Amino acid sequence: MNYSTYIDLAISEAIIARDHNDIPVGAVIIKDNKVISTGHNQCIQKKNATLHAEMVAINNACIAINNWRLDGCTLITTLEPCCMCTGAILQSRIQKVVFTALDDKAGCILSQYTLLDDRLLNQIVEYEYIQDKRSVHILKDFFKDKR
Repeated sequence: MNYSTYIDLAISEAIIARDHNDIPVGAVIIKDNKVISTGHNQCIQKKNATLHAEMVAINNACIAINNWRLDGCTLITTLEPCCMCTGAILQSRIQKVVFTALDDKAGCILSQYTLLDDRLLNQIVEYEYIQDKRSVHILKDFFKDKR
């Protein structure tokens, strides 16, 4: 499947987060090739540690389909999900995760942990890393400006 349109939308969400002085991460959830929700980091803006882009998108998707189970959904995000977000991905039954930048410090799919490969957990979630240099540049520029 070609995710380029959805990646573009996730990057647009990351830019919204950046413009609100939040870490620039964006997420999109699709079902049957249609966008059902989007999200961007809002932790700093709303002073809430749980408002990562993926968490916001999952919450919005549950509202959109009126169900906590996101069977058949794919989450596209501009940064490898952390432990909290990976747990929410598992709990919400998302079918697949696509991410466009690795997170060497907190990533829980490939970088620090491989939670989605842990067969002790009761869900199987596919994942795909599709590097997009825009995601990396937005993050690097954000943190360079902060320092």
